[in-house]
Amino acid sequence: GNLCSACHTAGVAGAPKLEQAAWSSRIGQGMDTLVKHAIEGFQGQAGIMPARGGNPSLTDEQVAATVQWMVDELK
Repeated sequence: GNLCSACHTAGVAGAPKLEQAAWSSRIGQGMDTLVKHAIEGFQGQAGIMPARGGNPSLTDEQVAATVQWMVDELK
């Protein structure tokens, strides 16, 4: 929700915006990888994804559901 959109709407810290071009290579890695990076955090050439979007109180299930929603929005 709002936590994710804070970075993914504006592309803060290299966060990919909800645009197909920004996500196609990421989606190609598979949902397991996307969810793992969202839960554990990830630093890549394009930027950084803080673990759980910077909110440690989010459960794995909440993070996974949000990642799935974002991917579904691109279809």
